[in-house]
Amino acid sequence: MTQSVDLSGVDTLAQELATIQQTGAKRIAILGSRHVPITHQNLIEMMSYALVLGGNRLMTSGATGTNSAAIRGAMRADASLLTVILPQSLERQPRESRKQLEKVMHLVENPDNDHLSLAEASALCNTEIVSRCQQLICFAFHDSRTLLKTCEEAEDQRKLVTLFYFD
Repeated sequence: MTQSVDLSGVDTLAQELATIQQTGAKRIAILGSRHVPITHQNLIEMMSYALVLGGNRLMTSGATGTNSAAIRGAMRADASLLTVILPQSLERQPRESRKQLEKVMHLVENPDNDHLSLAEASALCNTEIVSRCQQLICFAFHDSRTLLKTCEEAEDQRKLVTLFYFD
C-alpha cells in the first residue's frame, strides 16, 4: 500500500522546526493595529524589549499603537538593533509619531509613496518589512484586512508567523 505525501506540508514543517530551533539572533518584524489599549501596548513594549535584549534585530513601521510600543521597547534595549520602515516620508507621519521617529537610528522613509493613500502605502510597507524578516509577530483585529493580508503574504514566503487577536 502506498500513500501520497504532501511535500509542501513537510517542507513547511521542516522550515518551521528549523526556525524554532535556531538559537542565534533573528530578524523579527512586529506589526499591528494603531488602535491598541495602553495595557496591550505595555505588553508589546516589554516583548520587544526582551526580543532585542536577546540579540534579535527588530523591524516595525512608524504608526501609533502597536508599532510605537515596539519602538519604545527596542529603543530601551538597544537602539542599534531597531529598523523602522515608514510607509511614506517622515513628514507624512502624524505629529505624535514624528518625535519618536526622529530618534530612530535606522529609519527608512518611502517618499515615493506620498501620493498614495495611507492604506495603500502601508500595504507596500508591510510587504517590504516581511521581505526583510525571518519571523512576523502581528497584533490585529479580525477585521484588520491589511494586517491579515500581510500575515498571509508572510506565510506564503514561509516565514514564521505569530498572530495575536485583540478581539
